[in-house]
Amino acid sequence: MRSPTVKLLIYLSIGLSLLTCVDPADSTFNSSLNVLIVDCTITDKAETQVVRLNRSQADLPTGRFGYVPVTKATVQLVIDSAEVVNAQETTEGRYQLPADFKGRVGHVYQLKFTLADGTHYESSPERLQPVAPIGQVRAQFNPTSLNATERLNNVYTAAHDFYVDFTDPADQSNYYRWEWIDWERQEWCRSCNRGLYQISDEQGRLIEDCVNYNFNSSFPNYDYNCRTSCWEILYSNDLILFDDQYSNGNPVKGLLVGRVPLYSKEHSLVEIRQSSLSKQAYEYFKRLNDQTIAAGGVAGGQPALLVGNVHNVAKTNEPVVGYFTASSVSSVRYWLTRSDADGIAPSSLFQALNGKDPVNEPSTGRGRPPLAVCVSSDSRTPFKPAGWQD
Repeated sequence: MRSPTVKLLIYLSIGLSLLTCVDPADSTFNSSLNVLIVDCTITDKAETQVVRLNRSQADLPTGRFGYVPVTKATVQLVIDSAEVVNAQETTEGRYQLPADFKGRVGHVYQLKFTLADGTHYESSPERLQPVAPIGQVRAQFNPTSLNATERLNNVYTAAHDFYVDFTDPADQSNYYRWEWIDWERQEWCRSCNRGLYQISDEQGRLIEDCVNYNFNSSFPNYDYNCRTSCWEILYSNDLILFDDQYSNGNPVKGLLVGRVPLYSKEHSLVEIRQSSLSKQAYEYFKRLNDQTIAAGGVAGGQPALLVGNVHNVAKTNEPVVGYFTASSVSSVRYWLTRSDADGIAPSSLFQALNGKDPVNEPSTGRGRPPLAVCVSSDSRTPFKPAGWQD
């Protein structure tokens, strides 16, 4: 399972660190900010398990900052220091474990990988801790849920706030993280920048892509409707953490764990995910979250680059960002009708995500404009999500 929230905060943390240096207690650092970024959470759910490897790129004089996928690596997951499971690169920088693989509570996992140049990296071992089951989920419309830096298109502040009840296990320390996934009906499957969407080329070969015909800068950018049913997959941007220090063994009622923006007034399907963390993973994510919040405040200043639990075996002072962890997950899928939503909202999901209304290519006959394919990815699917009600 990908962890977009953590990835977003890690990337933000790196971006904010451009003008500073790494915490001296962690590692040394050079001014190019060329660092390896590891993103992986192993779960005990029957879902795609993925390791993502990227490398940051920074040009300090111009302030530009980006990421490049790390390709052709050999990636392995070691279970209980004995069993080895190999991951295969499916797209650049994305390494997927076998489809039938899932983690198991109580077992210890370690990530190991070797880059194309022979550099070897390992994570610290992570034991997959159990998690308390979610008892109940409820959603409440909040017209002012999103603050000034979170609002959609810098305008829309409304969201549905999600709350959970659960009972924390007694006589043990537990650490939690919450995330959400939102499936929204998508009507527009492709946008072309000064080009036209083509199903095939002049030789009749299937391309399903935008083709640029050297149009001038005034040529419109057209958007194309989906050929089949399609769903956009959206992810939480908040890192919600919880330490049971003051609630050990007690019921937890009405805990706010997510805010799903009012992307439109159409119904959607929301999965609330309650995950376990090791103490070390919790402390890392809490530092990451606190640092990111502080960096946006008046007294924030420039943060240090936060190094995780993955290290270069031969060069231990190399900064490697991100945290490999293993989590048990309790999840609930909630049918969000949005019948209680009022006030202003984006006119459509497309408008919410792009800040503008779609522009359809004018119809000229002869199959123009064509309908675009819904390409399956981490952010979109042509397959009806389990729990979708129409």
